[in-house]
Amino acid sequence: MTERTPPLCRLNWGCGDQGEPGWVNSDLKEGPSIEIVADIRDGLPVDDETFAYVVSIHALPMVSYPDLVPALCELHRVLQAGGVLRLCLPDLDKGLAALVEGRAGHFAVPDDEVTSLSGKFIVHMLWYGWSVTLFTAEFIEELLRKAGFREVHHCHYLESSSRLPGITDLDNREHESLYIEALK
Repeated sequence: MTERTPPLCRLNWGCGDQGEPGWVNSDLKEGPSIEIVADIRDGLPVDDETFAYVVSIHALPMVSYPDLVPALCELHRVLQAGGVLRLCLPDLDKGLAALVEGRAGHFAVPDDEVTSLSGKFIVHMLWYGWSVTLFTAEFIEELLRKAGFREVHHCHYLESSSRLPGITDLDNREHESLYIEALK
């Protein structure tokens, strides 16, 4: 008889309207497959060191600056020792480069919404008003260190510094995002 290794417990924090199969999904709002409905600023209703890894795709920009380090500390709390936090964030540096180079197609804002290049940049980076914080790789690394993460690795789309299975499964928006992993 062979023993089965239990599946890794992994959190999809800020999952949006619906969760992903195989993940513990968390968001502010209820929805299909969302198991944890909570505001991270109030804490997540899970025990310390619950998750082997946490992935968040474009959710952290919706947290205001004063709440960023406390939110990252909460994600640190729910990670197991040696656990990994993977963040995919809108990359301000990529947006600025597209603005300077005049690449309007970089911005996911249709012409019937905004026609000016600078307007497209602003609406895209603030994601129609949902985002309240902008990120560069340097800035998020600083915040992660303040939150107690001991190692920070800059990554690429679908690439990880870890060997955790499925940690890049939720990656999206490659051309506009930065990817970073932090080790507890």
